[in-house]
Formats: sequence, structure tokens, C-alpha cells
Amino acid sequence: MKKQSDLSKLFDYAGSYRILTILSWILSAVSALTALVPFVYIWQIISAVLDAAPDFGNAQNLAHYGWIAVFFSVLSMIIYIAALMCSHIAAFRVQANIRSRAMHHIASLPMGFADGIGSGRLRKIVNESSAATETYLAHQLPDMWGAYVTPVGLLGLLLVFDWRLGLLSLIPVVIAFLIMSAMTGKKMQDKMAEYQNSLEQMSNEAVEYVRGIPVVKTFGQSVFSFKRFKAAIDNYEKWVISYTKDLRVPMTCYTTAINAVFAVLIAAGLIFTADGVTGEFLLNLLFYIIITPIISVTLNKIMFSSENKMIVADAMQRIDSIMKMQPLPEPFAPGHPQDNSVTLTDVSFRYGEAAQNALNGITLSVNPGEHIALVGPSGGGKTTLASIIARFWDVNKGEVKIGGVNVRDIDSRELMNTVSFVFQDSKLLKASIFENVRMARPNAGRDEVMKALYSAQCSDIIEKLPNGIDTVVGEKGVYLSGGEQQRISIARVMLKNSPILILDEATAFADPDNEARVQTAFTELSKGKTVIMIAHRLSTVTGADRIFVVKEGRVEESGTHDELTAKNGLYAHMWREYNRSARWKVGVQNA
Repeated sequence: MKKQSDLSKLFDYAGSYRILTILSWILSAVSALTALVPFVYIWQIISAVLDAAPDFGNAQNLAHYGWIAVFFSVLSMIIYIAALMCSHIAAFRVQANIRSRAMHHIASLPMGFADGIGSGRLRKIVNESSAATETYLAHQLPDMWGAYVTPVGLLGLLLVFDWRLGLLSLIPVVIAFLIMSAMTGKKMQDKMAEYQNSLEQMSNEAVEYVRGIPVVKTFGQSVFSFKRFKAAIDNYEKWVISYTKDLRVPMTCYTTAINAVFAVLIAAGLIFTADGVTGEFLLNLLFYIIITPIISVTLNKIMFSSENKMIVADAMQRIDSIMKMQPLPEPFAPGHPQDNSVTLTDVSFRYGEAAQNALNGITLSVNPGEHIALVGPSGGGKTTLASIIARFWDVNKGEVKIGGVNVRDIDSRELMNTVSFVFQDSKLLKASIFENVRMARPNAGRDEVMKALYSAQCSDIIEKLPNGIDTVVGEKGVYLSGGEQQRISIARVMLKNSPILILDEATAFADPDNEARVQTAFTELSKGKTVIMIAHRLSTVTGADRIFVVKEGRVEESGTHDELTAKNGLYAHMWREYNRSARWKVGVQNA
């Protein structure tokens, strides 16, 4: 199967607007040829002046030739503006369609996709890669067609007046073109991919670093504590310096070649006038000196267009990398959960190209309405275990069932209505409190939203906001603390009212007052639901019906709090360490 070209892909995104793109090329080419016409009349002006020498006052038709030159110059600009209007309309449509399709496709991908790829990298691909296509279609592509047509017209002008000077002036052009081709070849394409990769990596690590600034400030650490971010910056620095050094010699040779036309013409003039100067030769020499700067401008346009073409090729490759990712398959004959039980049987899972499994042969069951807790060392697989229940990813081995039905056989919309997630760092959109909560159930009425907010202990938040639940978060200085945002997120989950609830360290960053309110909201939210709670604060899980201790992707222990402490195993050790830490904190505060 023949590989689709980048331009063909852009045309697919352009739809019916592709005709405007093609029209912009035609108009740009016509504009470029029209821009050469004034030089013919400049030659006529020089000819008239030389014919009248030494009595220059008798030169004929100077104004006539001058106004014709002005007319074609203005006409060229008008045609070029029309070309840019066509190209911009099409380019904006392409950019909008790329972003729209990409975001719709991303929304169809499994929930774990964004975490796996990184939010910084994802933002760069969607925003910056699509912006690169807009710049290319709106400016570089029309200019490139004009730049390709200009040498054809120039070739005619260079050869029609004095073919000897014309051919000699083309020698440095050919040399410069060969150097340019070497600089913009396959090696340069690989370098451009490396450049975009380093930028992408640095962007992704920058986002993660900014998110971690509170930790940096709290513990007085420096940027160097974020080794991956610093390594990304160092990698970019190393690449840029190496790239610049590699291009020093070819770029110097290229610049010298395109500016050597004057030297060639002057040398030719000295050679051809060894036996005397004729008026016709002087006229042609002056004309070539005036017109040859267009050659360097045209070659520079072609070179930069080639560079931008490589940027767009890399951008399209990155967009394709997202578009080629497949959503999790939907069942042909969807099943419907019979209750809100959860069962995992011999489940193993591995992230992408990871060297080892995140989960290994896990088997557990949660009865309808049962409240369980997942605890254990960091990186043990607790969040992964909870995520596969909501089918953020498909497991590599075993099966996950909800209500007796394999999650693979449940329609994705029904699954999302069955399971609700409360994350530790829930975020709100820049919209009103009302709209943020109603996202869970778009057809919900105002009274239902208010009831959910009240149940989530949000009444104090609503009372202090200038417009109540109609206040837009993040606008005009209205910002909520992490704990307050968490309570609004809980109201959203309450409105959704799913039978299975997963709480992933939902009180990790809450202050004592907010934590108490959040815990009260959780008590209300958990009534009659199956609850799976991930926690590091062991005091929050002592009342769970069962506790599962997860370590290195396996369930090490399970039972109630009293049963596990009596076993004197991993949980008992964690409980002692937790209490020792709590007593130490109390002692420090009292000191």
C-alpha cells in the first residue's frame, strides 16, 4: 500500500477548503511572475537613459515605463494578498479540524492514555503540531510555489538579454542549490525529529515540574532535585550546540555562494570589456546587477520552505501517532451488570514497553455494597489495580468482572455510569460551579445540583462565592483551594450516583478542616455503594470491611484491620510505623 503523503493528509483535513489551498498556489505563482515584469521596464528605462547620453534630459518615455512598472508591482501585491487570503482561510480550517479530530479521538481512547503519554507531550502534539500546519499552509506553501516559479521567469530574463552573463550568474546559484540540498536532505530530517523530540520531552518535564513546585517550595529543594527536567534541558542544549556546529561550514558556503553573483558579474564584465565597453553590454550588465539579488532571496525562500516542510512532516507524524492509537474495543453484544460486585481472577497487567508487570496474578472479589481498602508500599500497584476495574486499560491476562459481566463486554458508556472515580488531585474546568457539577449528568436540574453540593459539604463554599453556584472558577480572582475543589468534585460524583465508587487518595492534600468535611461527604456518598479506597493514611481504612495489602503487584494479605494486625505481617508493620510517625508529629507540634 502506497504511503499517504503529508500534503495529502492535510488535504483530508481541509475537506472542501482544499480548492482554496490550490488556488493560493496558482495566485502566488502568478504574483511571482507578475513581480518580474517591472524589471523589463526598468531595463527599458536604463536603455532610454543610455541612448540619450550624455544629454540625459532627452531620454524618452521614462514616466511611461515607470508607471507601467508601478502598475505591475501593485498588481503583483494585490494578487499575492488574494493568495494569502485563500491560504489562510484553508489553513485555519485545517488547524481547527486537526485539533477537533484529535480531541475527539483522544476522548475515545482509554482513560489511562493521557497518563501514559504525559500531559505536556499531549498538549504540545495537539496545539503546536497543528499550529505548525497552519503556518505552513498559510505562508510557506504559497511562498514556496512562488519561489519555484520565480527561477523559471528569471531564467528567461537572464538569458534573453545576454546569454553569457546569464549563464555565468547561474554558476553560484547551482553551487548554492547543491549545498542547500545537502543541508535539507535525509540527515536534516532526522535532526529535525531529534529537535522536536527534545522539545517535546522538555515540555512534558516542565509541566510535571510546575505541578511539583509546591513540594519543592515546602522542602526547600532546588530545580536540580528534578533530575528528569534538568536532563531534558541538558539534552536540548547538547542537541542545539551540536546541530549549530554541524551547520557552520555548509551554511557559510551557502551564504558565500548566493552572494557571489556580483563577484562573477564584475569579473565577467572585466573580461568581456577588455577590448572596450559597448552601450548594450553596459546596459545588460547594469540590468543583471539589479535583478540578480532576486536569486538569493528566492533560494532563501526555497531553503526555509524545505525546513518548514520537514517541521510539518514531523508534526504530521506526531499527530498520526495519536490518531493511530486504537480505542478499547466495544462489545458486539453488550452485557449488563447484575449488581455492583467486583471480581478479579488471575489478573496480570504490564504498561506498554515496561520490563515487568505492574500486576501479577491478582485474584480478589468485592461483594455488592462492601467497602474495601487497598494499602501498601508506594509503587506496589494499588492505583493500577483500581484503574483496571474501571477499564482504563485492558488486562494482559485474566479477567475483571463487574456484576458478573466481564468489563470488556460492558458498553463503555454504561461502564462509566457504573464506576465513579475520585482522584487525589481533582481539577475543575474554567466554568461555573453549576456547570462543573452538572458535567456528571448534563440533564440534571438546578435543584439536583444544589442537593449534591449540599451533600458534599459545599454550602460554605457556595455562600462565600460572589454569584453562588453560577460563579466561574478561575475568573476575576475566584480560586478554590485543593480541598474545596475536591468537595466540588465529590458533588459531581454524588450527582452521577454510580453504584461503584473508587477513591484514590482523595484526602491526600486536604488541610484538617477540609479533610473532615471531605470525610463527612464520603460517608454520605458511600451509602449503599461498593467502595474501593486507596489510602496511605491507615487511620482512614480501619473501618473498612476488608483491607487488601498490595506489594509488587501482588496481594500479600487481606482481612479486617483487627485480623491483619493480629497476623503481625506487612500490614501490622505498616500500622506500627504509621502510629510511630503520627506520635512523632504530635510530639513535634507540642514541643
